[in-house]
Amino acid sequence: MKFLFDLFPVILFFITLKVAEKAASASIVLSKILTTVGITAVVKPSLVPIMLATIAVIIGSIIQIIWAKLHYKKVDNTLWLSALLVTVLGGMTLYFQNDAFIKWKPTLLYWTFAVVLIGARLFSKKNIIKMMMGKEIQLPETIWSNLNIAWAIFFITLGALNLYVAFHYSIDIWASFKLFGTMGLMFIFIIAQSLVINKHIIQKENA
Repeated sequence: MKFLFDLFPVILFFITLKVAEKAASASIVLSKILTTVGITAVVKPSLVPIMLATIAVIIGSIIQIIWAKLHYKKVDNTLWLSALLVTVLGGMTLYFQNDAFIKWKPTLLYWTFAVVLIGARLFSKKNIIKMMMGKEIQLPETIWSNLNIAWAIFFITLGALNLYVAFHYSIDIWASFKLFGTMGLMFIFIIAQSLVINKHIIQKENA
C-alpha cells in the first residue's frame, strides 16, 4: 500500500497523459483550467496532453501531502521536496508552455538525493543508508560506506537516464520510462544490494 502511495502522483500523471492524448475535449478542458488560474495563452495541440498531466501531478502531490499529514501525522522530507519541485517546475511548464521544466523534475529529485548522501558523509560523517537500515542489520563499516556510495551513484545515473530519455524520445516513451522503467531499475538495484548484504551477513554469522 505504501508503494502505491509513493507512486500515486506518477501514476496519475501517466493515466492523465494517456487519456488526454485520446480525448477530443482535452484542449477545451485545459483552456478552462488555465483561464481559471489566469493563463489565457493558446496552447499548441502537441503540448495539451503533457500540460494536463502536469496539472494532474501537481494536484496529486498536494493530495499526497494532505493524506500523509492526516493519516501518518507527519510528512517525509522526500514528499515535501518532490511536491515543491513538481509545483515549481510544473507551474513553469504551464506558464511558459515548455515541457522541459517538468521533464527535469525527476532528475533534480534524484540528484538532490545523491548530494544529500554524499554531503552527509563528507561534511558530517553520517552514513544515511546505515541510519536507515542499521537497526535491522549489522554490516562492516566498509560495506555501509560502499552501499552509501552505490546509492549515490545509482541516483546520479537515474537522473542522467531520465534526461536522456526525456529529450531524445517521445513524451509517451518518457512517461512510460518514468513509471515502469524507473521502477524496474530500482527493483533490480535493490535485489543486487540485497545479495551483497546477505553475503556479508552470512559471512559474519559463519565467522
